[in-house]
Amino acid sequence: MLLSAPAKLNLILRILGRRADGYHELQTLFQLLDFGDELRLELRDDNEISVDSGSLEIPLEENLIYRAARLLQRESGCGRGAHIVLQKKLPHGGGIGGGSSDAATTLLGLNHLWQCDLSLSRLAQLGRTLGADVPVFVRGRTAWAEGVGEKLVPVETPPRHYLVVVPDCAVSTAAVFGHPGLTRDSAAITLAHLREGRLDGRWLEQHFGNDCQALVERLYPEIRAAREWLQQFAQAQLTGTGACVFAAFDSATAAKAALAELPERWRGFVAAGVDESPTHRQLAKIAAGA
Repeated sequence: MLLSAPAKLNLILRILGRRADGYHELQTLFQLLDFGDELRLELRDDNEISVDSGSLEIPLEENLIYRAARLLQRESGCGRGAHIVLQKKLPHGGGIGGGSSDAATTLLGLNHLWQCDLSLSRLAQLGRTLGADVPVFVRGRTAWAEGVGEKLVPVETPPRHYLVVVPDCAVSTAAVFGHPGLTRDSAAITLAHLREGRLDGRWLEQHFGNDCQALVERLYPEIRAAREWLQQFAQAQLTGTGACVFAAFDSATAAKAALAELPERWRGFVAAGVDESPTHRQLAKIAAGA
C-alpha cells in the first residue's frame, strides 16, 4: 500500500493565552496541501515493526511512524506486523507537519491493512497522544482548530496554489512556545462564517497572520530574509513555528514563476491547497477495489 502524507500550512495562527498545564490556547486554520511525504506499508509475517526512513536519522523509538504503529498495535490488540518505508519529501522541522502527517498516515494505513476497524474519532484520539497536529491529518480535512489544536471544524477554502520556501535553518517548537517574548494575548476570532463551513479569500486576507512570526524572525534572521524575498510576489508569512514561509497565488503558473527566481541557498516547492486529504482519497479507492 502506497499512501501520501500531505503537508499543511497554518494560514492563521493566534495564541490566546497559556493554560495552567503549560500548553497554549490557540486558534489556527490548517490548510492541507496536495504535496507531501509518501509511505509504503507492507505486512510482515511476524508482529514486528520495521521502518526504513532513508537518510532521516532518528532513533527508532523516537520515530513517529514507529510509535504510531506500535500504538495502534497495542490499542487494537492486533498481532500483525508491518514494514514501512518513508520517502521523505517534506523538510524535517519545517512547520508543515511532516512528522505528524507521517504518523497519521501510518495510523490510517495500518488500520486498513490490519483490518482493525477503528473509527476516525478513535484514531484521532490515539494520534493526539503522539502530537497536537496529528488529529487534523487523521481526520483529513482542511479545518479551523481551537484549544491546543484538537477542536476541529472542517472548512472549505478558495482554490489557491502556494509557494513554500524552506530556509536553511531548524526551529525548535518547544523553544518558541517557551520563550518569554512570544505574544500570548491575541483576541479570539469570532467565526460566524463557519455556519456555512466556507471561508472566502477576503476573510482570509483580513485575518492572515501568525503570532509566532515576529519572535521567530528575531531569533532566526534567515527566516526573515526568506519571507521578505517572498513578499515581493505576494503576502507572505511563517507557517507554524517555522522554518518554512509561504505565499498564496491564484494559479500554479504564477507560483511556479516565482519559484523559478528562488535564490539557490533556499529550497522550495509549489502545491495546491485541498479541502480533503489525498490520503483519504487514496484509501477510499483502495477500499472500493479501484
